Amino acid sequence: MVKKGVGLNLQELRYFVAVAEHRHFGRAAAACHVSQPTLSGQLRKLEDHLGVVLFERTNKKVALTSIGKRLLAHAREALRETELLEATAKAAGDPLVGPLKLGVIPTVAPYLIPLILGPLREAYPGMAIELWEDLTGPLLSLLAAQRLDAALIATEIRSGTELTAITLFVEPFLAALPETHRLADRKRVRAKELNDDLLVLADGHCLAGQALSACGKHRSRLGPFQASSLDTLVNLVAAGYGTTLIPGLAAGLFGGRRIVLRPLKERVSRTIRLASRASFPRPQALRALEKVIRQAMSAYQ
Repeated sequence: MVKKGVGLNLQELRYFVAVAEHRHFGRAAAACHVSQPTLSGQLRKLEDHLGVVLFERTNKKVALTSIGKRLLAHAREALRETELLEATAKAAGDPLVGPLKLGVIPTVAPYLIPLILGPLREAYPGMAIELWEDLTGPLLSLLAAQRLDAALIATEIRSGTELTAITLFVEPFLAALPETHRLADRKRVRAKELNDDLLVLADGHCLAGQALSACGKHRSRLGPFQASSLDTLVNLVAAGYGTTLIPGLAAGLFGGRRIVLRPLKERVSRTIRLASRASFPRPQALRALEKVIRQAMSAYQ
């Protein structure tokens, strides 16, 4: 039975986890920078408070009891939550310190993220970017549920939500053609000229809808090939199965694929935005991210 009137001590939980991981009181005490008697005494207090035995102790080994195994997960979770609480409080004191959970759509992440991680780390060493790559819909759901702090997307935010977005840059599209394609010798092509053999990404990718709209084609008239990644899509083009539109940032990564890239005669592009909650308590962190992205794109363009 848990004793009333005495609260749990976080240090006792740390000792509990340390012994469970090291399976040895001496090594656990050394890892916690305390004497073994101190650690053993604190663990006995924890067991006394909880009214259970956490470890089977012999001269040769230390093993978790069945209830110890069950409580270990809760102890670890309590320590994780404590660390998060402390990090959140620290970030409140300095908004440029602490994790920033950033979602990115798959047709942006491989091409933009390598350009900004280094400059971000150099300019804001206390801010740790935690990346989550997914389609636009899931990212916005995670953002609304406060599981993400911001998201890099290529569509507008629907009105009537608690989400907001700022424009970062406009990215032109290029036509990707097989080397032997009838349009490959052109300096520029019209988007609608790709209509007959256009390949697009699978449903859920905003790039697919943007390509279909630019080329004036309906998804129901597409062929059997639909890719889940831009890399696969370009490989299909290289194999001669059709043409596609790719975002400008991706162009440099597809050299040597037996494709040709051509600018479009029309102004066909997508707008990359940084989405967040209007109530996000660290707008300074978002402005720092915005600044680094704008600087990277000005140098890149």
